[in-house]
Amino acid sequence: MDLQDRARYWNVTALERAAHYPCDHLLPAAQDRQDFLRAIDVDAPAEVAFRWLCQLKVAPYSYDWIDNGSRRSPRQLTPGAEQLAVGQPFLVFSVTNFEPGRHLTGLIRSPFDRIFGRIAGTYQVTPTGPASSRLVMRLVVAANGRCDGLRRTLLAWGDLVMARKQLRTLKALAERQAAAESASSGRSRPGTG
Repeated sequence: MDLQDRARYWNVTALERAAHYPCDHLLPAAQDRQDFLRAIDVDAPAEVAFRWLCQLKVAPYSYDWIDNGSRRSPRQLTPGAEQLAVGQPFLVFSVTNFEPGRHLTGLIRSPFDRIFGRIAGTYQVTPTGPASSRLVMRLVVAANGRCDGLRRTLLAWGDLVMARKQLRTLKALAERQAAAESASSGRSRPGTG
């Protein structure tokens, strides 16, 4: 894997790189495009991991001192954040489509497109077992002008740092919630604990 691919792909499999994602059709296929993929295994059921993805409507869950005005992203689920609708903002995107429990997809909003360029993104959760899942983030980044090659290179490295932190944070919070729910259900069963 060359240096540029190291920035574009983190912790993904060959199958994940070859797969199609809902964001793939949001930018014209004729454009010069690159994809960025990041993935992480989560020791929590897919529905728990997806519920934490919905929190991206509330906060970025990355380095809060950089991208959240130094406000800490919530460590508890925000009531109602799981209620999704086309057009809602999440991160730098507007929701274009979603499948509850499966994916959240969007297209970059103005004025962010002036900073980052044209980007479409999907956050997708796939069950890997009854109590485990895989979280994949895919960005499709289009080039529109002469400087976009440099912008995409810088974006790939910057996004690698921020997205890796974001996915690790979401993983930790989903796993904490799954463990708490498991412990709670164990205590509530007769003859346990």
